[in-house]
Amino acid sequence: MIRTIIFDLGKVIVPFDFNRAYKQMEVHCGTPAKEIPLKLVDTGLYRRFESGLIQPREFVEEITTHLGIRVGYQDFCDIWTSIFFPETLISDEFMAQLAQRYRLVLLSNTNFIHFEMIRAGYPILRHFHAFVLSYEVAIMKPAAGIYHKAIEAAECKPEDCFFIDDILENVEAARAEGIEAVQFLSVEQLEEEMRTRGII
Repeated sequence: MIRTIIFDLGKVIVPFDFNRAYKQMEVHCGTPAKEIPLKLVDTGLYRRFESGLIQPREFVEEITTHLGIRVGYQDFCDIWTSIFFPETLISDEFMAQLAQRYRLVLLSNTNFIHFEMIRAGYPILRHFHAFVLSYEVAIMKPAAGIYHKAIEAAECKPEDCFFIDDILENVEAARAEGIEAVQFLSVEQLEEEMRTRGII
């Protein structure tokens, strides 16, 4: 019996596109937007930041130095958070209905800058009863440890949890820990998955 629903954040609730930020960075550093992720991949900066191994100001200093971007901390944060689209994929009304019947947990690989902006800018997060965030727990999906943290936050057995993530590898890792999980493809598909399980 499903008691807790665990949601991923990016591309399940909030859509995003890193190219939106890369195009703004291009203006400040002269590196073509499509080449920026290639210049960053070997630095390990994303993973360190989302694992809580580096503080926000240190992250911004390292990434701007590496790319030759001359902007201040807040200006970079504005660029870094521009990846998110304003409209959520799942409606506030739908989430509110779920929150009346189930414990809701947010499980996300994210970082301080992104999540603080999302917390302030997306009221839909008020429906969640607990957050399990990679930068706070120092573990990232698909590592088993972060699912153990999510199960603790769910306050029920793994088999009583239902997890939704857009990345198949993360879904399979959750299943390996005994959590019922599906890959998010669309709102319509998610609603059908929930109907078959008697959630809605």
